Amino acid sequence: MTDEFIQPLLAWYDENKRILPWRDKHNAYYTWVSEIMLQQTRVEAVKPYFERFIRELPDIRDLAACPEEKLLKLWEGLGYYSRVRNMQLAAREMVEKYNGRLPEDFSLLISLKGIGSYTAGAIASIAYGIPVPAVDGNVFRVVTRMTEDSEDITRPAFRKRQKAHCKKLSRKTVQVILTRQ
Repeated sequence: MTDEFIQPLLAWYDENKRILPWRDKHNAYYTWVSEIMLQQTRVEAVKPYFERFIRELPDIRDLAACPEEKLLKLWEGLGYYSRVRNMQLAAREMVEKYNGRLPEDFSLLISLKGIGSYTAGAIASIAYGIPVPAVDGNVFRVVTRMTEDSEDITRPAFRKRQKAHCKKLSRKTVQVILTRQ
């Protein structure tokens, strides 16, 4: 089942992936900023905000030191200001504990303010190639379509089962991607 699942997804991605300013950079900071900005916001709407944010705050140290007024102005229009405040708190912790870098460890990532399981999985897998899944409702919907599973994706038993399945898939997917390069 795994190979039948991975190969079509990777082929679809190769054919349909969008050019995004944070993609293909292997930059954990870009991945983190984009994932936080993309929460409840459309990709096309995020692009100019991301580019402006990165231009003004190109790394974690700049984010940590940014005056709050400037930080909130850069975030203006994205809403949910607690997200950017949490990012700054996490950036300050990273400056203190990790030399201004996002840690290359899922459990350390998830311990940072404002970084949950999905975002930690995205950073770990996209920026560092660590085989952990970034699983959200969209992933559950794709999985149910590909497996023709009609179970309610909001049920805890479904989510637990599919997260375990996605963990296995992410390990295999990383192996497949590495052999394609």
